Amino acid sequence: MNQNTLRTQLEARVLFIDMNSFFASCEQQTNYWLRGRPIAVCVYTGKYGCVIAPSIEAKQRGIKLGLRLNEAMKICPDLVPLETNPDKYRTYHARIMKVLKRYSNEVIPRSIDEAVMDLSSYKNIYPDVVEVAKKIKQEIRDEVGDYLKCSIGIAPNAFLAKLASDIQKPDGLTIITPENIDSVLKKLELTDLPGIAKGMKERLNKAGIYTPYDLRHSTPEKLKAACKSIIGQHWHYRLHFQEVDMRATQEYKNMSAMRMVSKEQRRDVKNLLDTLMMLCLTLEKRLMQKHLFCKRVQCFIRYENMPPYEDSFYTEQPIQDGMELYHILQDRQLAFQQKHKIAQNIIDTNTISIGVVVQDFINEDLVQLNIFDNSHLKSNKARKTVYSIKNKYGAQTIKRASEMNDDDLADDVIGFGSVKDVNADEYG
Repeated sequence: MNQNTLRTQLEARVLFIDMNSFFASCEQQTNYWLRGRPIAVCVYTGKYGCVIAPSIEAKQRGIKLGLRLNEAMKICPDLVPLETNPDKYRTYHARIMKVLKRYSNEVIPRSIDEAVMDLSSYKNIYPDVVEVAKKIKQEIRDEVGDYLKCSIGIAPNAFLAKLASDIQKPDGLTIITPENIDSVLKKLELTDLPGIAKGMKERLNKAGIYTPYDLRHSTPEKLKAACKSIIGQHWHYRLHFQEVDMRATQEYKNMSAMRMVSKEQRRDVKNLLDTLMMLCLTLEKRLMQKHLFCKRVQCFIRYENMPPYEDSFYTEQPIQDGMELYHILQDRQLAFQQKHKIAQNIIDTNTISIGVVVQDFINEDLVQLNIFDNSHLKSNKARKTVYSIKNKYGAQTIKRASEMNDDDLADDVIGFGSVKDVNADEYG
C-alpha cells in the first residue's frame, strides 16, 4: 500500500474518513457552551485574523474558510472567534486513528482530519463494508467525542472514496460502485472532483469535456492531450476503478511553515523576528519526528506595498537545529541588505507574511556524524532529549529559553493539509 499501483478493483472496499469541521468540532467537544453556536477557529483573533475552520453552524450562516475575521463578523455578528489549539487537535487525531486501526492495518492519514482505509484484504472478516463504516462512526462518537461527526465515502479506490465522502456533509455515508458511478457523476460538476480547479476545468472544456461523466467516458489519449501531461491518464485510471492514489504521505518533497501577521503584530519588529524563529522551531520539530536533516532552505517574506523577498540556498552541512536555521536566515538577510544597500530591515513593519521551506532531506542515520564537532553532537543529543520529554509529558512541559515568548505571538500552528505535525508513534 505504500506504493502506487494500477490494480483494478471493482468491489467498493476502500473507505475515506473525513472529519467534519474538525478543528471547530474539537473545540465544541471540549466546551459544552460552544455547541450549537457558530464559531470560527483562527490562527489569531485580531480583526484581520483569518478563519481557518468554521464550525458546521458557522458554515450554515455563510462563513467560509479564508474569510478575514472582520468580514466574517459582518456576515454573522454572533460568531465566536477562537484561537487555534494544535495540541488539542493532534490528541483527537491520534484517538481517531486508534479507532480506525482496529479494523485494518492499512490505514493512511491523509491530513489531520482525513484518513483512507483499505479493507480489500479483509473480505472474510468484514463482508459488509457499509456496516463497518457505521460502526466507525459510532465508535468515534462513543470513544472520542459525541460532538465529532465524520463523512465516510466507500468506493473501489481512494480517489472515488474521497469523492463519495464529499457528496453528503455533515455526517454522511455514500458508496460509489461500478453500478452507480455514472448516475453519481452526472449530478456533479468537474470542480466537484478532488484535484480539479478552475484552470484544469478550462483545459478540459476546451477538449469538449464538460462534466465528470464526460471525463469518465473519454479515452486516455484524449485526457492526456487535454491535460498536457500523464495526469490525464490518471483521471482515466481513477474513474475506471484503478488505484493510483493509495500511498503513504511520509515521503516528503519538502516541509513548510508559514504565518500571516496582522497589523497589530507587525507594529513591533521583534514580534516578527519571534515569528520567524518559531517557524524555524516548527520545522525542527517536524524534522526530529521524521529523523531527517535538510540540505536546502527557502525563505519568503511578503510585504504590504512592495515586491517580496525570496531566498533559496544549500547549507554547507545537513541541518536540523531550528535556532541554527534561524541565525543563518538572519545572517543572509543582513548580507542581502548590505549587498543591495537597503536601508530598512528585510523583516520590517510592512511584512504581512513569513514562510520557510526545507527540502533535500537526509535520514539522520545516514548523516556522517564525523562532520560535526563535539558541540554539534551535544546539541543534537540535547534536542532529542527535549523532544522525548515533550512527547511523553506534553509540549509545554519543557522549553528552551529561545522558545519563551511574553506574548505567545508565534504560537504553535497546524495545517489541515498534512500530518507532518502529528507524531505517528502516538497511535501506532
